[in-house]
Amino acid sequence: MSLTYLEYSREIPTMKPLDQPAKKEDKPVAAAEEPVVAAPVASAEEIDFSKVEIEPLFSDEVDFETFSKSDFRAVKVLKCEAVKKSKKLLQFTLDDGTGTERTILSGIHEFYEPEELVGKTLIAITNLPPRKMMGIDSCGMIISAVHNEEGEEKLHVLMVDDHIPAGAKLY
Repeated sequence: MSLTYLEYSREIPTMKPLDQPAKKEDKPVAAAEEPVVAAPVASAEEIDFSKVEIEPLFSDEVDFETFSKSDFRAVKVLKCEAVKKSKKLLQFTLDDGTGTERTILSGIHEFYEPEELVGKTLIAITNLPPRKMMGIDSCGMIISAVHNEEGEEKLHVLMVDDHIPAGAKLY
């Protein structure tokens, strides 16, 4: 059975956003009013996963105490630029919620142009020791998903909702 938006909204209770004042005119819809039909939602791009190859899972187990030492955080991309004399590296300037900018280098230039990532909210591991690349200290790692498709490597940086604040810890 297909419901119109009004029928749906009467059936499913929803929460009102905190930043909007309550409407005094909220009242039941009169029977004579014409129901509003929701616009069709554009379908997401169809992906054929039958051609995707992923690496096997590790057989080694990591105990919870070791895993819990990893500090995964939401980070906001303030700046992103290609590293001179490097074909692969992008240099990220990130807001990690501490009030101090964090620099992370990532070898993803083959998959992303720097301007595509500015303003995005990404996931990074922030407690890795600094690692010098092309003379620049990289203080962490941007988390990405990698797979092969028809013999070609594909990479997608993990991006999350922009409403998640910089520094939010992942569990």
